[in-house]
Order: sequence, then C-alpha cells, then structure tokens
Amino acid sequence: MLEVSGVRGALGARIEAGGRWAVPLAGCSSALLHVVLAGRAWLRVGDPPSWLELSAGDVALLPAGPPHVLSGSPDVPVADPAEVVRAQEAGEVIRLGDRPADTRVLTIGYDCDHTVRTQVLGALPELVHIRGDRGAEGFDDTVRMLARELARPRPGGRAVLNSLVDVLLVQLMRAWLPTQPRQVGTWLGVLDDPLVRGAVERLHAEPARPWTTASLAAALAVSRATLSRRFPAAIGQSPAAYLAQWRMDLAAVRLRRTRDPVESVAARVGYRSAPAFSRAFTRSRGMTPGQYRAGGGSPG
Repeated sequence: MLEVSGVRGALGARIEAGGRWAVPLAGCSSALLHVVLAGRAWLRVGDPPSWLELSAGDVALLPAGPPHVLSGSPDVPVADPAEVVRAQEAGEVIRLGDRPADTRVLTIGYDCDHTVRTQVLGALPELVHIRGDRGAEGFDDTVRMLARELARPRPGGRAVLNSLVDVLLVQLMRAWLPTQPRQVGTWLGVLDDPLVRGAVERLHAEPARPWTTASLAAALAVSRATLSRRFPAAIGQSPAAYLAQWRMDLAAVRLRRTRDPVESVAARVGYRSAPAFSRAFTRSRGMTPGQYRAGGGSPG
C-alpha cells in the first residue's frame, strides 16, 4: 500500500542544539517524521497545542504535516523562522541554542501522490509516537545506521539515507499498529479481521482477475453473505468498490512511472478494452489516462 500510495521519503532538516532553543516548523503538504538521534527535545503540536517529550531513539510522525515546534524546553521562545528556512533550503545543519550541542534531531519528509485514493498516511492520527525503547525489531538499528551515515558522509550516501528513511517508516508502522484499538472504516480495519485481510491480499495479488464477491468468498472458503457483511464493516467499502479503487490506483502508478501503452496498463488491471478502461479512469480521476500521464494529476 505504501508503494501504491506513492510514498517517498527524503531527508529534510538536521538540527543540532544545546541549552535554550526552539525552532518553529511551518505546516506543509508532506508527512513529517522527527528522529531524535541524541539528547532530548520537546514537540508542540495540535489545537489546542500540547507538549510531548522525545528522548534519544524516539520517533514522532506527523502524517498531515501540521505547524509545530521543536524545542529544548516548553518555555523557550522560538527562533527566527526565516533563518531556519534559509538553512534548510541550503541543506545546512540548523544549529540552535546558547550552549554546545547535546541534542541532534533528523527531520524527514514523506511525499505521496495525492491523486491515489488508497492513502496509507491519511488514515493515521495527527501524531504517531514510538519510543526508542519500544520500537519494532530492527527499528533502533535503522536509527543508528542513519546516524552513522550522517556522521561519515560517503559516496552514494544520499541514496543510502533515502532508502533508510523508507525502511524507517515501515518499521514505525509495524511498531505502532499492534498498539492501537480496533480500526473501522479505513484500510487499518484490514488488520483487525483475518478474513478481510485475506480478501484484500488476494485482490492485491491478482487485480486483473475478474473477481466477484461470490468468487472471492469461494477462494476464501466462506459464504458470500459472510464476506459481504464483514468486508464493508472493516474498511467501509464493498469488495467490488475496493477492487475498482485499487485497480485505478495501480493504473495511476503505472501511467506515472512507466511508458507502457494504455492498452497494456488496462490489461494489467483487468480491462480487456482500452476505451472501457479510459472511461473508468476518467470517472475516477476526472481526466483521461493521457492527461494524467502528462502531469495533470501531479500532487499539489
């Protein structure tokens, strides 16, 4: 789902701070993730705002990228935003505070294709916090690898770092999801019902197959009535509606990332006729496949 959502991570700001410091971070259309590599920091976010203390190894994900503040203490005035933006755009380390740096924070941005309907990050709450001592297996190892790559820049380092931040997001999701109450009405509901999870896995594995609710139920060895009841109860859509959306998402990704002919894209998502596919895609996206491929569906 992360792949189809077009989620891509990239390094953002690097903060080194000590003593009294605070940095305002403007809202943006990307998800933002803060990794505390060393020391401690406070995060202020929300309306009304609340404070969260972050320790070394902690990770905080803000899926909607809201305005927020990172600081060494809740009572410190924020720094000049213009200077922060200048340093960030120049790719420089943002150095803050009135003492030698004892806190290091890495900020990561995650962009996604907003025309894709199966949005993973959009189903998450305003803040996802994972403590460093409670992360998933390998979580702390990834954070340490990030710290080492930043400390000793080497050829190919940017590619390594961007790969690591993608891995970090997957590990964060693995650590966070089991701690949450039952989810209903979004893709998170898939995780709560083994039957629905199995159905979604089959739809994802064979999107071009001419699935019906009856054939999907038969493949899962349950009655059509059972699947018809539990599938929408978990994720808020019927199997047919979910499959139609998934096919259009897959098609959007192939149109954007490949030069495959429209006929080939149509066949990969279960359409025998390119005109029929084009009509369905236009209904879904408000533009033809050709217009979408040309950039009409670009995020932003």
